[in-house]
Amino acid sequence: MKPPVIELDNLHVKIGKREILRGLNLELRGLTVGLLGPNGAGKSTLINTLLGFWKPTQGTARVMGYDVRTDARKIRANIGYMPENDSFIANMPAISFVRMAAELSGLPPDAALERAHEALFYVGLGEARYRVLGAYSLGMKQMAKLAQAIVHGPKLVILDEPTNGLDPQARVRMIKLIQEMRALGNMHLVICSHLLRDIEETCEEAVILKAGQVVHYSNLEEERSSNRRFVELETEGDDGTFADAIELLGCACAVTSPGKIKTVLPEGIELRDIYRLAADRDVQLRRLNFRRDSLEDIFLKAMEK
Repeated sequence: MKPPVIELDNLHVKIGKREILRGLNLELRGLTVGLLGPNGAGKSTLINTLLGFWKPTQGTARVMGYDVRTDARKIRANIGYMPENDSFIANMPAISFVRMAAELSGLPPDAALERAHEALFYVGLGEARYRVLGAYSLGMKQMAKLAQAIVHGPKLVILDEPTNGLDPQARVRMIKLIQEMRALGNMHLVICSHLLRDIEETCEEAVILKAGQVVHYSNLEEERSSNRRFVELETEGDDGTFADAIELLGCACAVTSPGKIKTVLPEGIELRDIYRLAADRDVQLRRLNFRRDSLEDIFLKAMEK
């Protein structure tokens, strides 16, 4: 088993007299992890703790094996961070801004400039890299923040609300970039978002926080593969024996009402086998639905706990 990228070990964090994170225990190994929760759940505090800005009051956290208590500088050298809020110098050209971020991450000036050009072209800002950031649109600013987060080739990138405020076209472009980075497989991504759709489209794992505690962890890849086998059928022309025929294939089956069947497909049985059986028996399949808990269902259940 590969080692965890992020490990939370009885992590407690207080800000002033208020305890924000309360005993978090978790190991995250996926390439892409989604961080979810309502406002005030502790998402930002957790991110700032991983970055070394807040110290644990009890327990600890480890990032790529480095302890946030003792190795914060090593952690920051291996992390890229795209903040939710803009933190630009408005009259600075994008190329200078991203180069500065690369140098602050430890790259020498010449290498930093070369990587800045590469990062800006990668996110689609190659033609606008000499324009000042204050003249950028909201979508361009988000892409510039992404460029400065990845310019030094980090092992882990934390994206805080990466699609915040984007129009539909810009959001699709951002999601595709995140999916491309995941497909490359050379960096891990933690994505903090209040948009469940963003997490569902990009992440392998999801963690839901509520009131400073982990209330749900999901391996989304495993849930997708395990739940995709549950199927609802609506038929026309069934003489009452179609469910029996499906069971003979090896499927668990239940008739919920005339013409409506619920079935679970075992390994080795695919939908084409159901279609073939329906054609052989002259049964019309009027409707067919895969059923699984969506991330929205999971989130709402977690909030009810």
